[in-house]
Amino acid sequence: MLIDFHAHIYPQKVAPKSTVAIGHFYDDSPIEGDGTAEGLIESGKKIGVSHYVVHSAATKASQVSVINNFIMEQCAIHPDFVGFGTMHPDFENPVEELQRIKSAGFKGIKLHPDFQQFKIDDPVMNPIYEALTSLDMVVLFHTGDYRFDFSGPARVRNLRRNFAKLKIVAAHFGGYTQWQESFDILNGVDVFFDTSSSLWKMPPELARKFISRHGSERFLFGSDFPMWTHEGELERFKQLKLTGEEEENILWKNAKDLLNL
Repeated sequence: MLIDFHAHIYPQKVAPKSTVAIGHFYDDSPIEGDGTAEGLIESGKKIGVSHYVVHSAATKASQVSVINNFIMEQCAIHPDFVGFGTMHPDFENPVEELQRIKSAGFKGIKLHPDFQQFKIDDPVMNPIYEALTSLDMVVLFHTGDYRFDFSGPARVRNLRRNFAKLKIVAAHFGGYTQWQESFDILNGVDVFFDTSSSLWKMPPELARKFISRHGSERFLFGSDFPMWTHEGELERFKQLKLTGEEEENILWKNAKDLLNL
């Protein structure tokens, strides 16, 4: 078993535009995948992925239900997909929508504070976090970016202090391009981390120190498709030369337990 905890998918008609937009947002970075569900599966097959946590971010409140419906449709077509919905700070009835997607089998939501332009620890988000806690759903955050002040490690720490029981996953080792800050600030903070979009640039010795400090039980393998191919991400992960038990924890065991698969 191998679980990809961080994968984006888009409808075929908009996938080319969406992937180009992502590349522009990240300083014209090359995008290795096509952003479609079919492309995701084709990429994941090459390393034996058994389940994919799939999601997409709503940049406007009007997109929330549309995106969530698309993810539902794709999960119905592909039984190896695990649905994560989207939410937006300006959405009118967030609790009702979270209840709806929970009933549809979604395990959590993905939020991208930098795209959506809200601070992780902004009190305006509290009703959403309260609902997620009561529904026993996971929140996966894009975290960290030196260019913005929406999703930094300190905001993740603040959120944990205010919501002790919320299931939090801080993507990109807790701080995309802010890995040293994440290493220092999130020491001892009760959150999960995913490995996506980090190992391409993060020093391997820092990644190993991260995993050693928090324990391999706190990490989840993620591709960040379509940013990267699964083959490339797994190769970078293997270069960390972790123990067999550590690799198993990160590649599937932790995700299986967190998602109740």
